[in-house]
Amino acid sequence: MLVRPQWGAVLLAVTLVAGPSACAPKPPPNLTSSCAIFDAQRGWYRDTERSYRRWGVPVHVQLAIVHQESKFIHNAKPPRKWRFLFILGPRPSSATGYAQATNETWESYIRSTGRRGADRDDFGDATDFIGWYGERSRRTCGISKQDAYSLYLAYHEGHGGYKRKSYLAKPWLMNVAARVRTRAETYRTQLARCEKRFKRKWWKRMLWPF
Repeated sequence: MLVRPQWGAVLLAVTLVAGPSACAPKPPPNLTSSCAIFDAQRGWYRDTERSYRRWGVPVHVQLAIVHQESKFIHNAKPPRKWRFLFILGPRPSSATGYAQATNETWESYIRSTGRRGADRDDFGDATDFIGWYGERSRRTCGISKQDAYSLYLAYHEGHGGYKRKSYLAKPWLMNVAARVRTRAETYRTQLARCEKRFKRKWWKRMLWPF
């Protein structure tokens, strides 16, 4: 005998299969403006501000790194390269999520902070990771948390690579780090004009959202 499935059970199954990705926010339509990013995703300001208070890496630097690493796509991964006869090869690394953290570095973050439930595809967890890594870069390499250029080089090369100055053999990487610095400065200038409204209590924003 055929049993007609109940719609509630079907929806539950779809939700379980889709998982958190089905509810993940889409990237903001305008990634050139920090004000527009936080207007599109108000909760992201609280996430970056919380990370700043905990680790000291400025909000605009966090945003610039996320922009470079994932363009604010929650499940971003490094692209695969084509092999012989249209066969896709493996991904070049295990990096994934907003911050493109690798398995090894993410596990180090989990052990260090005790945040067992953290996910790389959660924006708040990703920005907390960026803040944590920035603080480690300060302690390990003496990098200022305001220095988006050097922070990104250490982020990409690892602290050992940064100390060895491995980036000097990669002009393309130094160009990328320079773009991160420029974007961070742009985000900082924009935030100076609009950050006040994101700091207001939710009920005040309801009365006057501008």
